[in-house]
Amino acid sequence: MVVCIQSQSIVIPSKPTPSTKLFSLCEQIKLRTHAPLLYVYNPHKNISTFLETLRKSLSQVLVIYYPIAGRLSWIKDGRWELNCNAKGAILLEAKCEANLKDLGDFVPNNLVSQLIPNINYDVPIEDIPLLVVQLTRFRCGGFTLGVAFCRGAADGTAAMRFMSAWAKLARGENLDSNDFPCHDRTLLILHLHSEFEAPPKWIGQDLGDDTETSVVIMKLTREQVLKLKKNVSSRGSLQSTSKDVHKTKPFTSFEVIAGHIWRCVSKARYTRGNSDQPTRLSTLINCRNRLKPPLPSSYVGNTAFPTVTPTRSFNDLIRKPLRNAVEDVRAALERVTGEHVMSALDYIDREKDMELLRYNFHYPAKSVCEEGQNKGNPNLFVVSWMNFSYKETDFGLGEPFYFGPGYMDSEGKAFVMNNNGDGDGIVVAISLEASFMDVFKKIFYEDIEEVFCSSKL
Repeated sequence: MVVCIQSQSIVIPSKPTPSTKLFSLCEQIKLRTHAPLLYVYNPHKNISTFLETLRKSLSQVLVIYYPIAGRLSWIKDGRWELNCNAKGAILLEAKCEANLKDLGDFVPNNLVSQLIPNINYDVPIEDIPLLVVQLTRFRCGGFTLGVAFCRGAADGTAAMRFMSAWAKLARGENLDSNDFPCHDRTLLILHLHSEFEAPPKWIGQDLGDDTETSVVIMKLTREQVLKLKKNVSSRGSLQSTSKDVHKTKPFTSFEVIAGHIWRCVSKARYTRGNSDQPTRLSTLINCRNRLKPPLPSSYVGNTAFPTVTPTRSFNDLIRKPLRNAVEDVRAALERVTGEHVMSALDYIDREKDMELLRYNFHYPAKSVCEEGQNKGNPNLFVVSWMNFSYKETDFGLGEPFYFGPGYMDSEGKAFVMNNNGDGDGIVVAISLEASFMDVFKKIFYEDIEEVFCSSKL
């Protein structure tokens, strides 16, 4: 499959916008790279005029979301600010001679990644657009929207609000008061965090020449999710009494699935033979409602805050029941209170090496042997997209029937999403070293039945 770019245009706000500069400590730990969002739509008879509809409505939504039309710019100590200079977003038009059905489950591999705009990071940061959108038409009449949204400018929740408002304008509807964003960074005022410390490195054997990464999509039915939740609910913590267990609120689907993925990935990696290998799980939390006072739901910026589990060994994680891993995930989520966020912001403010701070959370540890060969990543980064309202992204030609990551370029990263197809169950997109993937896929489903059967004994 080959995707050919046919046109490119700069879309600026349709009206004058405030010329200001925004700064937030929370945004300093984000990457300047772009999150790849893929929306897939069925064929529609009005596709011929759709590009102009997108262009016009994008120029309108950039009036109220004016920071997205700006650029990042460096300031002191490796920090950046958001310069609201109305340089605009980029809109691409592309064509593909394949049919949508040829893409199967839209696994975010090299083929699907062509549907996401390619960003050139070799130019100055002041020249990189914060938003690039690619409309790709297929031979069958269907189309995709590939969205590259700068992580340093907005988090996932903010991006979903933007896409929803843009789609509403494209449908010819008026925005109401709930659609208008809040850009006030002063709401995040200042008040040794493990989430910013270097993650565990891989110890032991190197990979040799086998460093290929594989990406798969794993589907969990509603019944399989319930089996996992029933298992962890029926088994008390090793540190808890039976009386304490009944007081514990039920584990969420994300907590259970994240713990299950972490344990299964560790089992697959364990095949390399190092039982004492340290590992941790990282994730992000939307902190809008965790701050006191809470931020308005319309706040558009970055409040997706990092948190990590305690570091465990492969052996400890595998030999103990699934509930132990799930409890670690819950503990990581619950530690992020409003006070914790304020403390973390103060930590960020005092940090001298911002590049190291970003690297420690977002990337695997630099685990290389003396010969320069990669030893691999023993950790896992799990992101929840379960609450993203992608079905609101109807630009007038119908709802997307699929939404997910456009590509995954980081080994040891997973996205947990609701099943786009029939709304029943969960979808997990995960990227791992190719040598581990077959074992992981086998364990992923076998362990569900194994823990379910043992929970009934």
